[in-house]
Amino acid sequence: MPTFVLMTRLAPEAVRDADVRRAMGRAWLKKVKGVCPEVRWISHYALLGAYDFMDIYEAPDVETAHKVSLISRAEGAVSAESWQALPYDEFIHLLEEIEP
Repeated sequence: MPTFVLMTRLAPEAVRDADVRRAMGRAWLKKVKGVCPEVRWISHYALLGAYDFMDIYEAPDVETAHKVSLISRAEGAVSAESWQALPYDEFIHLLEEIEP
């Protein structure tokens, strides 16, 4: 399955209270699992910088990745971007295939 990276930014008030943040995160995950049960979560990180969170997940196709981002926006994220990620060894293999 393709790997995707979800980069999420929240409104400042969404990260002021741990209990509220935890409840919002659980509600978001429940909705994603209900709409996209085929998504396999790999990892979840809180970040410093332009984004608040990074999730790495596998989805069967780009349409499912779009759904994950859309649900994130619908559940209160200021922005949510899903980027397709290619393992480095696969990237090198592709590079080798196009070399003259």
